[in-house]
Amino acid sequence: MAQLLADTVVLRADDGTALPLDPLRWHAEPSPHEEGLLAGMAGPVLDVGCGPGRLVLGIARRGEVALGVDPAPAAVALARDRGASVLQRSVFDPLPGAGRWRTILLADGNIGIGGDPLRLLARCRDLLAPDGTVVAEVEAPAGSGSGPSGWRRYRVRLERGQRHGPWFHWAVVDAGAIAGLAAAAGLQLLRLQPIAAEGRWFAHLGRPSSGERPVAVA
Repeated sequence: MAQLLADTVVLRADDGTALPLDPLRWHAEPSPHEEGLLAGMAGPVLDVGCGPGRLVLGIARRGEVALGVDPAPAAVALARDRGASVLQRSVFDPLPGAGRWRTILLADGNIGIGGDPLRLLARCRDLLAPDGTVVAEVEAPAGSGSGPSGWRRYRVRLERGQRHGPWFHWAVVDAGAIAGLAAAAGLQLLRLQPIAAEGRWFAHLGRPSSGERPVAVA
């Protein structure tokens, strides 16, 4: 996907829908609001779909161990050129540290990887430490201008003008759907964290505890 990165890139579904995408952010430094999010992450951190590695570097600068994974050769090359620690592979491939990652990050809509968020979250649960947290960016909840609550699977490609990449499977998950998906994957929604200034939402997921824990918006 990295070969088409530009501010004019559109993530287009095969029904013509343009899906949420912010390619300029992929190459930028973490925003102050993102820095605040990263500051709350316990290491070691696994950034799934890390792209050019900006968040991996942001976490490493805070003194935490961080590793990115991404299957795109161009993205991995860019990340390594910047000094990020990155592996070129899918999250579903064998990965180091299984069962020991304190934080697994799914930023920039990467909960959509593979078009099957349940499978992805179940994989993250297998990689997660017993006291670890999955931090997944989701779309705004219903009632925030996003339409009905839920998630949807798409067949998509990246387009820039007349150029386009290959079709691949993707999913879009909103804040109203994440609790159910997490529960089906053996995880629990701990809290929803909005970054209002950027119009973004992050779900914090962990392994279920013996007692019920309330879901909070923080």
